[in-house]
Amino acid sequence: MSAVRQWVSGVALTMGSLMVASPVVAQTAVSAADGVNVDTSSLESRVDALDQQIRILERRRELAADSAATAAKTRQSATANAKDGFSLKSADGQYSLKLRGYAQADGRFYPSDDAGAISNNFLLRRARPILEVTVGQYFGFRVMPDFAGSQAALQDAYWEGKFDPAFSVRAGKFKPPIGYERLQSATDINFAERGLPTNLAPSRDIGLQVGGETGGVFEYQVGIFNGAPDLGAPDTDLNDAKDFAARVFFQPIRDGALRGLGFGISGSTGVEEGSATATDLAGYRSASQQTFFRYRSDALVPDNTVVADGRRSRLTPHAYLGIGPFGVLGEYIINRQEVRSGATTARLTHRAWQASGSFFLTGEYAGFRSPAPRKPFDLKAGTFGAIELAARYGELDIDDDAFPLFASASSAATKAKGLGLGVNWHLSRQIKVLVSYEHTTFEGGAETGDRASEDFVVTRFQHAF
Repeated sequence: MSAVRQWVSGVALTMGSLMVASPVVAQTAVSAADGVNVDTSSLESRVDALDQQIRILERRRELAADSAATAAKTRQSATANAKDGFSLKSADGQYSLKLRGYAQADGRFYPSDDAGAISNNFLLRRARPILEVTVGQYFGFRVMPDFAGSQAALQDAYWEGKFDPAFSVRAGKFKPPIGYERLQSATDINFAERGLPTNLAPSRDIGLQVGGETGGVFEYQVGIFNGAPDLGAPDTDLNDAKDFAARVFFQPIRDGALRGLGFGISGSTGVEEGSATATDLAGYRSASQQTFFRYRSDALVPDNTVVADGRRSRLTPHAYLGIGPFGVLGEYIINRQEVRSGATTARLTHRAWQASGSFFLTGEYAGFRSPAPRKPFDLKAGTFGAIELAARYGELDIDDDAFPLFASASSAATKAKGLGLGVNWHLSRQIKVLVSYEHTTFEGGAETGDRASEDFVVTRFQHAF
């Protein structure tokens, strides 16, 4: 009986500490401890009832925990932030849908156009929603149309398998790895338009590419593509031959002042065969988007129209250096193209280069991608975002052998030189206001001497999410 009393006393004390035991049971347990005779059968039945209640509560708690765990496995999450835009994601992270995009509204002015040949105007430069979907652990796709201008155009549409940081596969329409500034997003460039070297690189192409990176030190891409002309983004190929393109990029210094240094080289080669109706050759544009060079075209005698006819090769070394608030980008591109006019052929070599730099007055760290302002625009907090100054100089040199048979010296310039200055106001990671000025001079390109120089002023309001 002593053992029973001790067990009952322990249970009562435990129930009391948990605020579960009733006053009657507590009093009975105290009496038992004091040596008073109690009805043990009644006490035991009450203890059994309490024990049963505890078991029921524990089971309910287990069921609630199981239910919560099951719900967590199937619960979807919806987020909205600067990095991913608007997104939906499954609980296990295997499936996701991201809606992003950006729009750029420009004001474009041509103070050097005294004759009024080019209208000052406001325009929507880009309006691009972006849909990114992840399906399973490794696979996904991206679609990015552009609704600016008079008609919609499909910029990106590709499938991708990311099997490891060092190895991924991409198939569809996207930027081939040629042209360093071309690989930079339109939301991150320091000026309204890319520099002169971008004329000698394709915009988009359709193909298959493998690539990856190792620890942020080494990056590579290798692919086979239809073969897009300079500045082009075609949806079909003009012949059976395909272009081979590759790029390697190094960032060897991980710590210290030069950790923002990166350099690489890319190239492409392929055989092109144009026709009088689809020449597979491009005209080249200044920063103001005015064409200053084009090949001859003869509507009356189509055979005299200049067309691509043979191998086209590109080679472009490039580099970037970011030191604190100062960043500089440099690239050089050499473009060799075999062309034909009637029965005459030639191998023309065009070259272009540029160096551009920027400096954040507000101390942000400059990089290949635009940084987030240290103090985003907020009137209540008295903060106004980040201010960036930008400058660049570049040249594009047309092969002298292009004249006079393949291009007319009276309408096509043989060389362009561009100087740009700009101020960029980053209100937040999503919003940027840009004002830039470009001065471009030419050699040749007019009936008598040089084409008139261009002055171009542009303002831009950009919203990206």
